Amino acid sequence: MAGEPLPDAALAQLFTDARTHYGWDDTPVSEADLRQLYDLFKMGPTSANSSPARFIFCHSTEARERLAACVSAANQPKVKAAPVTVIIGFDPEFYDRLPELFPHVDARPWFNWSADFARETAFRNSSLQAAWLIMAARALGWDTGPMSGFAKPAVDAEFWAGTKIETNFICSLGKGSAEGLFSRLPRLAFEDAARIL
Repeated sequence: MAGEPLPDAALAQLFTDARTHYGWDDTPVSEADLRQLYDLFKMGPTSANSSPARFIFCHSTEARERLAACVSAANQPKVKAAPVTVIIGFDPEFYDRLPELFPHVDARPWFNWSADFARETAFRNSSLQAAWLIMAARALGWDTGPMSGFAKPAVDAEFWAGTKIETNFICSLGKGSAEGLFSRLPRLAFEDAARIL
């Protein structure tokens, strides 16, 4: 059932006023906050409800230090300063959970016929789930700072060892400060990025 358009203030919070943050104030993010966030963004759609993303919320100082050792020099201060940085990973064998997540038909053969196809599906849908995470965080009044400047093998070894899960990207979370923000950057015009057929 379609809803009504959101008011301008809500659209501003989600899109036009929202920024990628590099600095953070000292507002804590609690475990209850993270559980509330997950319970919201987990409702976003994925292929066959497959939900291939896996999340590690680096909340403790020790966890953030471990992650900071795996990221670029420019991103280390961001990870250390943020109250939480989330590692968004994906399970390339996500289809093993489909009997639970998509119970009305055995959807495993849709994906497990090819490891490459399954991995591509997992990567695509974990990216989608991470986008839901960012939007849910904004909706709940948090700021985010997604990053791709990290050593994937190092993050995989440090945080996903003993599993088949791989890292997609990382995203800091908290109350952003003005530190490091610059003027809003331009975006492509509709004519440059889209067509209507």
